[in-house]
Order: sequence, then structure tokens, then C-alpha cells
Amino acid sequence: MSLRQWSGAAPAKVNLRLVVFGREASGYHRIATVFQLLELADRLELEAGEGDGVELELTGVQRGALGPPEENLAVRAARAFNGALSARGRRPLGVRIALRKNVPHGAGLGGGSSDAAAVLRGMSRLSGHPLSGVELMRIGATLGSDVPFFVSRASRALGTGRGERILPLEPLPTREVVLALPAERVSTPWAYGRLARARAGAERSAREYTPRPPSGCWSGVAADAVNDFEAVLFPLRPDLAEIRGALAAAGARPALLSGTGSALFGIFGSEAEASAAERDLAGVRAVHQLIRTRTRDPAHG
Repeated sequence: MSLRQWSGAAPAKVNLRLVVFGREASGYHRIATVFQLLELADRLELEAGEGDGVELELTGVQRGALGPPEENLAVRAARAFNGALSARGRRPLGVRIALRKNVPHGAGLGGGSSDAAAVLRGMSRLSGHPLSGVELMRIGATLGSDVPFFVSRASRALGTGRGERILPLEPLPTREVVLALPAERVSTPWAYGRLARARAGAERSAREYTPRPPSGCWSGVAADAVNDFEAVLFPLRPDLAEIRGALAAAGARPALLSGTGSALFGIFGSEAEASAAERDLAGVRAVHQLIRTRTRDPAHG
């Protein structure tokens, strides 16, 4: 009997390091980043149906908050998967997607990209694994630069190119994480545009940057932590700078902006330290939302 239902998690991520280089002919910037999965995750349930239709049931967010259903990355991933099946002469798979959103959207935590990756994995399972992992990652790269990382299932990885070239890294011991978000989100295109204006032709060349191998310990991660967007965005968004400063003052190592934001995160060595940081951050005017989570244990899959 063929499998008709699949359920799984779509975990969030943070960027432990994010260096941005010049713009490619495609219009995308080259980057070097270190991704880290979190336990915070959306939940998906997929049910195979007749025909090739794709339906989405979305909960956990206000209706319309994520735009039209056809633009949702989970729906686009399902259609891209079916396109790959059709190209192989295989019958497309109708699917109903029930998506429960727990990861804040538009926060630099990769929620939509992770949803897309989960749909690709789930549809692969429902259809008997007709596509290889490499093919799934290629499909993912057409949907978003972060999607291949989530498809890879690595808990920590180096991303290069546009972020889609993935090198899995040795997992680090689980750590407590506090996520702090301001009320106002940050648009990724706007952030890249501000970065390009700030550099005004003096963009960092990939040839001038020889990356150190990513650290294999948390103290090394903290020493290497950098996000090129902070220098550009913090003068324009003092609320982001205030939150990062509060995380650092609470003992986070590192405290950093994730992606282009708006989420900032702090890594803590113990539950007691993270709990104390939560209490401190709750009194910070710029903080609109606090989320407590952990780095994802690879043993949990």
C-alpha cells in the first residue's frame, strides 16, 4: 500500500555568521554564511489526493498575512516537485498541505524556506522517492537561497554562492537560544538595497576574502560572529541595535542579527542564563516578541 499521509517539522534557522560580497550578474549577492537549525519549527501534514491539485490550509497566522496561497513557498514547492515529476514522465501528485505556522515570518529565521524544504521531502516520501537528494536541493535552489540548507537536513552548515551551496558541518552541542523581535519587520530587498548604497561601488570582493574554517566550538563561533547587515541597518533601525545590546548585556555569546532581520538572537550556555536573559529582555522597550528555543539536536532528525 502506498503512503498517503506524511507529517514533519520545518525548523527555523539563525545565521551564526553572514558575510556579503559583490552582486552577481543575476542580481543576487554572493555570501558566506554559517546556518544553524533551531528547535522552533512550523508543523506540516501532507495528504496525497487525486489529480495534480495543490491545496493549502494555513493556521497560526492571520488570514492574508502571508499573501495569496499560490505565492506561499510551500505551494510553490509542491508545484515545482510536480513539474520535476512531469519532466521525468511521472504522474504529478495531488496534495493537501496543512501548515501550522510557529516561526515568525519576515524575521530572517527561514520559516518559508523551511516549509518549502519540508514539502519537497514529504512529497518525495509520498511518491516513493523518485528524485535524489541532489535533485531536491536543485529544485529548492529555484525557490529560495536558503531552501537547499533545509533540504540537506544538516543541523549546521556553511552556505556559499547565494547561500545555496551547502557544506554540512560537524554539529555543536545543544545551546539555549533567546529570540527577540521588534514590532517592525525588515524587508530583505530593502536591506540589500541599503547595503549596496552604503558600499557605493566598494563592495567586498570574494577574491579578497579567505574564509577561516568555521569553528568547531561555541567559544570560537562567538569570536567569529559577524553579520554585515548590522553596520548598515542599525543606524537606520536603532531598535535593532538596542535589542542586540540588551542580549549581549544579558550574557549572550554571540548576540547577532539573523539574516537581514528583524529577529536577533542570543546563544546561552545554560537554562538559568537564558531564563535570566528573558526576564531582562522583557523590560526592553524595543522588544515586541520573545521566543525561547534551543539549537537543534541532530539526533532528533
